[in-house]
Amino acid sequence: MKIFIVSPSWVGDMVMTQSLYITLKEQYPECTIDALAPKWCLPILEKMPQINKAIEMPLGHGDLDFKLRYQLGKSLRNENYDIAYILPNSAKSALIPFFAKIPKRIGWKGEMRYGLLNDLRNNKKSFQYMVERYVSLAYPKHEMTGSGCLGEIHSLPKPKLEINEQIKNTILEKFNLSLNSPIIGLCPGAEFGPAKRWPEEHYGTIAQELISLGYQVWLFGSAKDRVTTDKIASLVDEAAQDRIINLAGDTSLNEAVDLLSCCHTVVSNDSGLMHVAAAVGCNIVGIYGSSSPQYTPPLSKHVEIVHTDIECRPCFKKECPYQHLKCLKDLKPDTVMQRIQNFIKKEKT
Repeated sequence: MKIFIVSPSWVGDMVMTQSLYITLKEQYPECTIDALAPKWCLPILEKMPQINKAIEMPLGHGDLDFKLRYQLGKSLRNENYDIAYILPNSAKSALIPFFAKIPKRIGWKGEMRYGLLNDLRNNKKSFQYMVERYVSLAYPKHEMTGSGCLGEIHSLPKPKLEINEQIKNTILEKFNLSLNSPIIGLCPGAEFGPAKRWPEEHYGTIAQELISLGYQVWLFGSAKDRVTTDKIASLVDEAAQDRIINLAGDTSLNEAVDLLSCCHTVVSNDSGLMHVAAAVGCNIVGIYGSSSPQYTPPLSKHVEIVHTDIECRPCFKKECPYQHLKCLKDLKPDTVMQRIQNFIKKEKT
């Protein structure tokens, strides 16, 4: 059995797809799974032992380039794949498996995918959680009748990214980082938009308090998040500056994954790095503003979710429609610190 996957383009979604790959390996132990993904997501696939080969998608998000998709699909025909799972919902994402002449092409009903997919599932909204939607594709249609048919979400296989200790130690040395005192990671970015981002001032408050308790604080994010992480670091007392390490924009995604695995607890907005941190075994304090944990929760047993109960959330908007961002501003640092302390107390008992 040879399986071809068209992966999603977002880091968090990519992490959640591992639950599908684990399920497929349970069903077909001898199968090989190859996955097509954008270059920036390949490091995630490479840390999944279920993946035989990660194939770089040469087109950017939203690019059609019909000719290039045809050429890539044609080049894959000699691989003789038996089944393709197309995880994004767009028509263009289904073109490459179609051109590759993969006999069975499975995916959810999306934009104009009739014919491109020949095992089309049309009851996606019957499944509450994104991870259920991925895992359910591994089952025949008659076995995926709605949310709960696969068991509670907590019983589904959870993503677990593999960390190579030797490589991790090399990365620690590269950034001159020490594990002599425990580490709390902060992930204050969110690619989706500002309606997912807890205020820098609140992150700065908990960073200062954590340092006073003897913790190191490591800040994670992309180059786009550097302004945010610089602001957070600037809010920490000068005497404590050597205890806050600003890694945003300096690490590759591959390096960030390994360094997140060093953290005792990670405090994160609803973002890709939150799902990465869960998949490397961290305790997670997940902060939700415009989005909802009832759709894309971090997949771990060690999770504390925090959000306000303001009437207008979750709105799922990139920016606050009312321009007040109360769903995030009114979520006070004391609330988040209490959840971090819960994990610290559990470790001591």
